[in-house]
Amino acid sequence: MSNYQCVLFDLDGTLAHTAGDLLLALNKLLREEDRPPLPMSAVRDYVSHGSNKLLKLAFGPDQPEADFARRRTRFLDLYQNNICEYTRLFPGTSALLRSIERSGGCWGIVTNKPAFLTDPLIYELELEERAACVISGDTTSQSKPHPLPMLTAAEQAGVAPEACIYVGDAQRDIEAGNAAGMLSLIAGWGYIDQEQTPETWGAAGTVMHMQEIMDWYQTPPS
Repeated sequence: MSNYQCVLFDLDGTLAHTAGDLLLALNKLLREEDRPPLPMSAVRDYVSHGSNKLLKLAFGPDQPEADFARRRTRFLDLYQNNICEYTRLFPGTSALLRSIERSGGCWGIVTNKPAFLTDPLIYELELEERAACVISGDTTSQSKPHPLPMLTAAEQAGVAPEACIYVGDAQRDIEAGNAAGMLSLIAGWGYIDQEQTPETWGAAGTVMHMQEIMDWYQTPPS
């Protein structure tokens, strides 16, 4: 094998800067309940932890179960209806994807975001016809950190797992990529809060800009 053949990406905080639309939905919900809005600085680095974490951040960890369930349903509805108002690809993403495609390789997405949110977002970002695979959190019977979504992505892309690079911004991303036999990289621009210790995740490295991924992509697998 002369080099890697496929780059797989996590979605939120790795491929796309989705925090703005998630904050928009969260603040709409807070406003509905006569609570003050949250600033981006309080929310950004927790986006990769999903809706449960955001709701606990906004309404506290000890809210009654019925209130939490109601708020989660409403939050997801608000987000789904405004899923790409502010979301954009991170800087350098478009150029990187073109470089991978021109090299004869392919790229795809593996996210824990459910398909009813992933699919419309990928459509709005005009990526659905270019991605070799899009694996959502409910595409397979397991989600990250289990390796099954990663292995399914490689299968759909027609590439051996060991010929794939996986880039993500959460510990579960690195664990899933490693368990699938992929080279796993941390997206240093991602949603990594101060309580996390990415240096302990077992990644092959950390990239601070999209184009750095090409340096890894063009290196023969060990």
